Amino acid sequence: MKTLKIRMKAHGDMKDITDEVAEYIKECDKESGAVLIFSKGSTGAITTIEYEPGLKKDFPQVMDKIAPYGNDYEHHKTWHDDNGSSHVKASIVGPSLIVPFRDKELILGTWQQIVVVNFDTGDRVREVILQVL
Repeated sequence: MKTLKIRMKAHGDMKDITDEVAEYIKECDKESGAVLIFSKGSTGAITTIEYEPGLKKDFPQVMDKIAPYGNDYEHHKTWHDDNGSSHVKASIVGPSLIVPFRDKELILGTWQQIVVVNFDTGDRVREVILQVL
């Protein structure tokens, strides 16, 4: 198992971690299998996307339409904070992903990268757990 620590800005910052996951696979003792990629915490998420400038802008904008920052969320009443939308967005996308690998190579599409997203309202150091299955 390996933990990545990734500094991220608030409100939908996205980082490509494909190279780090691929490096972990090369270091493991399995030729083929699958790798679990898990974001620790309830306001971060893991997904795949074509990691290019347009989608890096589009994705957080679309997520903000689904769960807008500034709305009155019941979560705010419970904890007296402002990140109800962050929790909703992270729950929709999900905290984990399983990617198969063969011959120590991730099986991904040509334009498919693995990303971690910070939906929280503040900058965070996201912990991402990698584990070969």
